[in-house]
Amino acid sequence: MSGPEYDLWYWPSIQGRGEFVRLLMEAAGITYRDRARNDGVEALVDDMERRSKSDEFAPYAPPYLVERESGFAIAQVAHIVTWLTDRHHLGTGDGAKDLHLIQLQLTISDMVAEVHNVHHPIAGGLYFDDQKDAAIKAAEAFREERIPKFFDHFETALGICDGPFVAGTKWSHVDTSLFQLVAGLRYAFPNRMAAVESDYPCLIACSNAVSTIEGIAAYLASDRRIAFNEDGIFRHYEDLDPA
Repeated sequence: MSGPEYDLWYWPSIQGRGEFVRLLMEAAGITYRDRARNDGVEALVDDMERRSKSDEFAPYAPPYLVERESGFAIAQVAHIVTWLTDRHHLGTGDGAKDLHLIQLQLTISDMVAEVHNVHHPIAGGLYFDDQKDAAIKAAEAFREERIPKFFDHFETALGICDGPFVAGTKWSHVDTSLFQLVAGLRYAFPNRMAAVESDYPCLIACSNAVSTIEGIAAYLASDRRIAFNEDGIFRHYEDLDPA
């Protein structure tokens, strides 16, 4: 069929988890419609409700991607990006290596969940100010313990192959996701990131290399890249990142 290959459904005012999917598609030149940004949040809610009442497996929450020709829908960031990698022949060609890339993508998902839980340590339904004291304690542990633990793991993985990317000279879904992770943490925890980035030269080199991929560079320079804000996963609160 002509036109975009996929419909991406995600909340229209934030980068959130949807951005990890966008970055892969932008890097690979995969065409898609960002449905809720085009049609509004009501369209997203209506589509989710319709799917929940169908006799097919429905996404629990956005982001989810719909193949326009078949109507097939798939959710969960790591699941989406690895499915796209297989469909568009973006893998390494080495089955074991591709599985290890999926493993790393799932670890990135773990870290993203921890980032979110820093500013919502008690309950996702409570405002930040309602759990601020707990968030300050959670942020200290995240800054001092969890960022180095995850970054050490990613740095080791990036040191296995020669080249700026995890698989060497060819970028993958892991690299575009690591780029977003670094960018988000720089926004949310600028002081902590400034203090630790020099300890992770491979990770920063990977992030820099992703930013120069033609499709990524064009996307970052466009108005389609929504700025980080305090409604998304990566939020900056001064109390959570003291100088």
